[in-house]
Amino acid sequence: MDLPAEHRHPSTGMRRTLGVRDGIAIAASSTAATTSIGIGMGAMALYAGRQTPALLLVAFLPILGIALSYSRLNRTEPNCGNGYTWVGRSLSPWLGFLTGWVVLIANVVFMAYTSAITGMVMLQFANKAGLHKLFGITLDPTSTGVSTVVGLVVLVAVTLTAVTGVRSATRFQWVLLAFEYTVLLGFCGWALVSGHQQFSFEWLNPFAIGSFQSLAQGLVLAVFVFWGWDAAFTVNEETRNASDAARGGLIALFAMLGLLVFAAIAFQRAMDAETLVTQGPQALTFLGSELAGEPWASLPLAALMCSAFASLQSSVIPTARGALAMGRDRTLGRVWTRVNPRFGSPAAATVIIMGVATAVAVLAIGIPKINLMILTAVNSIGLVVAFYYGLTAVACAVRFKGALREGPLEALRSVVIPAASALVLFGLGGYLAYQYATMSDHFEARPDNGWFMLLIPSLFLASGLIAAAVAKWYRRSPYFSTGRGTDADAIALPMDSPDSPSSPASPGSPV
Repeated sequence: MDLPAEHRHPSTGMRRTLGVRDGIAIAASSTAATTSIGIGMGAMALYAGRQTPALLLVAFLPILGIALSYSRLNRTEPNCGNGYTWVGRSLSPWLGFLTGWVVLIANVVFMAYTSAITGMVMLQFANKAGLHKLFGITLDPTSTGVSTVVGLVVLVAVTLTAVTGVRSATRFQWVLLAFEYTVLLGFCGWALVSGHQQFSFEWLNPFAIGSFQSLAQGLVLAVFVFWGWDAAFTVNEETRNASDAARGGLIALFAMLGLLVFAAIAFQRAMDAETLVTQGPQALTFLGSELAGEPWASLPLAALMCSAFASLQSSVIPTARGALAMGRDRTLGRVWTRVNPRFGSPAAATVIIMGVATAVAVLAIGIPKINLMILTAVNSIGLVVAFYYGLTAVACAVRFKGALREGPLEALRSVVIPAASALVLFGLGGYLAYQYATMSDHFEARPDNGWFMLLIPSLFLASGLIAAAVAKWYRRSPYFSTGRGTDADAIALPMDSPDSPSSPASPGSPV
């Protein structure tokens, strides 16, 4: 049965059924604290050493500034395209399109990579449970092919739940979050109490990190670890109140900070720096085996599996909504705008995104260099995130520059903090890009080759410029002359708002 019109968004037909709790679930699942802790803690220790807790605290400061920018823009113009729309209207349609494009591509690559990781974790859990073969197939976690196939089955399952509506998806995510956080807090608390490594306040001192290059590389990795809280803003057209999306995102962000710092200290209480770096992606499961015997030692692996599962699902949801915003502006095809009348969700976009992520993951099986490229892409996504976060913060500072005359508090939160956060991220990204460009004297398809590390974000941006050119001159999208498309005018700002357009956008030729 179709939802009554008064409960649907006037432009998209999507259901307005979500609240703060749903925003928290989407943001927390997308950030995937357990996966970040289980897989990323060793990588951060490689750069920051025992100062990993300090690294996380320092990285949080510009991210908080970006989150406040999102919240301020969301109050004026709630739009599921968020940065794509805000940057396009405040700075430049080309920059706005690039913002939306790199988010779309980064999420697809992340989903392809996470599918294989999810399959690997599930196979490890199956092996621990005594299941080593199924239908004559050896369930080998080290097999890229088997891991990817299992992960893609999971991807199809989470896509189906996302198609049926965000509300049902968030209810399931809360169950997963409750389990994984209980396990995570339990084992990290145990490590904190029983760990044999002496705690030192020097762990909280960022100036003790070996070099500025190590600090910069670690910060980009930490930015990637925090990445995902902004997923809450992609459902701001499905919340009963647009501010619920901002509250959900901010609450999840602070919760992630607490979990990450707590886990970093707990890991360092239980392991020395060399062990933490050596264990790398297996740090959480290693912690479980060090603290408990079976079957309890398998609980961290189960939590990691739940986190990866929830992260896949929460990646599908915001990516489809970002594509919907671009589709209704006719910067992408109209197929992306189709909202299922029964479920009130962009079902077609959700399925297409799953299909693209599946294709990338399948290519990774047969072409080793593609698999290597995906791994490098994950390492490079931090640069892309710094780029689009920074642009959104600049958009906030430019749009609300009039706040400089409204008193110090309003000037601080609407202009100064967003601008400062953007400068930090741009400076960080620029410095690392320079380091990557000069660290190698030749190109080689290896994750430690600087030119190769620059290739992935460069491809993201280059493909975005090509797609933008198609949207402007072939699709003739009005977005490139007005900052918004014809269909998006249904959700225009009140006409008395200083940010409201003086007249509707001119219709473009349908494609």
